Amino acid sequence: MKLQAALDTLTLEKCEELLEKAGNSIDIAEVGTPFILKEGMVPVQALKKRFPDILVLADTKIMDAGEYEAEGCFKRGADIVTVLGVSYDETIEGVVKAAKKYGKQVMVDMIGVKDLAKRSEEVDQMGVDYICVHTAFDIQETGQQDPLEDLKIVNQVIKNAKSAVAGGVKLQTLDAIVQEGAEIIVVGGAICNAEDPSNMAKAMKERMI
Repeated sequence: MKLQAALDTLTLEKCEELLEKAGNSIDIAEVGTPFILKEGMVPVQALKKRFPDILVLADTKIMDAGEYEAEGCFKRGADIVTVLGVSYDETIEGVVKAAKKYGKQVMVDMIGVKDLAKRSEEVDQMGVDYICVHTAFDIQETGQQDPLEDLKIVNQVIKNAKSAVAGGVKLQTLDAIVQEGAEIIVVGGAICNAEDPSNMAKAMKERMI
C-alpha cells in the first residue's frame, strides 16, 4: 500500500522540503494539475532528479492525444501519468501504448464517471495499472460522493488493475480505506495544509502498514 502526496499548491522548494523530511513515508510524489498548469513539467523533472527513488506522478488528466501527451510526460521523468476515465477508449489506449514504450505506468482518474462499475470493468481491460476513484474538490463538502463506497465498487469489479482512492482523505477517514484495501491512497490537503506536513505524512503512512 503506497502513500501518494498530492502536491498542488506548494512551491517547488516546499515540495522538496516536505519529501526530504518525510523520509520513506511518501512513496509517490504527485505533481498536481494546478502545479503543472503553473509550472509545466519543470517540477516533474526537478523532483525526479532530486528524489530518484520516489515515484513521480504527473497529474495531467489527459483527455485527448493520449499517446502524444503521455510520451511528453515520460520523457521528462514522470513514472506515472493520469488519464481521465471519461475519455475515449482510444485516448486511454494511447496512454497505455506510451507507458509500455517507456516502461512506465498509467493511472485512470474516474472523476466525473457516472457508471463507475461499468466503466471500471471496461478500463480494466485496457492494460492500465491503476484505477483511481476521485471525489472532486468542488463537491467534497457536499456529501454527494463517498470515496470509500466508490472504492468498494471498483474493488469488486477489477481483475487486472489495482485500485487507488483520492479526494478528501484525512487521518480520521484513513483506517476505513486501509481496511477496504487500495494499492495507492492519495492525500493532498491533509498533508500539505497540516501544521507539520512531514509528521502528518509519517502518521498516515504508519496507519497504512
